[in-house]
Amino acid sequence: MSARADATRRRLFEATLKLATDRGLVGLTVDEIAAEAGVAKGTVYYNFGSKDGLIDALLRYGVGQLADRLREAAAPADPVEALESQVDSALRFIAEYPGFSQILVSEMWRTPGQWHETLSLLREEIISIVKEQLQRVADAGRLPDGVQIPTAAAGLFGTLLVVALDWQVFQRQRSRDEVRESVMVLIRGLAR
Repeated sequence: MSARADATRRRLFEATLKLATDRGLVGLTVDEIAAEAGVAKGTVYYNFGSKDGLIDALLRYGVGQLADRLREAAAPADPVEALESQVDSALRFIAEYPGFSQILVSEMWRTPGQWHETLSLLREEIISIVKEQLQRVADAGRLPDGVQIPTAAAGLFGTLLVVALDWQVFQRQRSRDEVRESVMVLIRGLAR
């Protein structure tokens, strides 16, 4: 993808998030998204075919950005420190794109949602990254016996989304460090 096409996708991503934060995805029009992004309506149709195509691509783009950050954050050798780095990276991403967690929470668990299939695949991508990290914690002998890693990964992802959404909507006065520490208290309670 060219730098210009990537910049256009980023503008469309940010415009969609800005508009969807207040109203959700369903009520948005291509005209509104294009105007907010500063591109022609035809650009949206040329690149994505339809509003649904745009939103599908932008959901994939957003989760791809989050997944890349989580993978990069897994660098520390200590698996619990790496998990803390991932939590911090996710919170930083959500602070940068506050509407994203709101969209994920509202659309992912809406049954049946218009983008449910796409979000299910994207959810699995994020959870697989968390599973890998939790497996590192387990391999280091730092998880209690009986912890089911797939369930723990889904729980951590869900907790992180809801905590981040609560932070962005109801507790904006809290720092990212405070929020990260709240999540890590739970993780440290589980990890030895």
